[in-house]
Amino acid sequence: MEEKKEKTDKTGKTEKTEETPQLPESISRRIWREWVKPLLVVLVVLFSVRSAVADWNDVPTGSMKPTILEGDRIFVNKLAYDLKMPFLGWRLVRWADPGRGDIIVFRSPADGTRLVKRVVGVPGDTIQLIDNQLWVNGRRANYGPLDGEIINEIDPRERPRHRFSSEQVEEQSHPVMVTPGQEGPSFFGPVTVPEKHFFVMGDNRDNSLDSRIFGFVPRSDIEGQATAVALSFDPAGVLHPRWHRFFRKMD
Repeated sequence: MEEKKEKTDKTGKTEKTEETPQLPESISRRIWREWVKPLLVVLVVLFSVRSAVADWNDVPTGSMKPTILEGDRIFVNKLAYDLKMPFLGWRLVRWADPGRGDIIVFRSPADGTRLVKRVVGVPGDTIQLIDNQLWVNGRRANYGPLDGEIINEIDPRERPRHRFSSEQVEEQSHPVMVTPGQEGPSFFGPVTVPEKHFFVMGDNRDNSLDSRIFGFVPRSDIEGQATAVALSFDPAGVLHPRWHRFFRKMD
């Protein structure tokens, strides 16, 4: 039986009214309110962060060896150079441009593939490669021995086939690797980098699809700067974790 509730009107008379029964909340509404809606909020926030603030990128090839190995998952700082609108990619504010030596993530001018390479030429630079030695603005880079710890990261079966060195342009230095006898664009240029474009190369000079092939990278295609190895799994070891590479800063 429905309960009746008394109420007093403006004349002071009391009358009884029937109270509307409260219907139980449906299961679907409860699932939406307690599970689906909070999950959607979390996903929107997560993907907004990945779109405009920070992201990670799997590295399936060895074009950046010995700096980045196959199986590394690198951290990408999307706020390194500018602020973009989440999902849409519209640039809202720009506070910096990539510098010579930065490792950047960008869309290939050739086919839009997401790539990771090192900037070797900024707007106005003249770039030339002579027998796998880099020349910037008419000056040859300095080459010296590479830290043995970095070389030890390479599979022992591969090491004898490569030559390793430290390449220095002005105050910036980084490791590079060449493979004698392997066909590669070891001679290139000279070319001058136009405004709002960058010249990029892989640290593995004889095994890298880079600006020597697809040309200059437009500033608008650069998504962010790769700054560290977040996680690393050896693809040759059934994805065995390489713990010593976790959270390693990249030069």
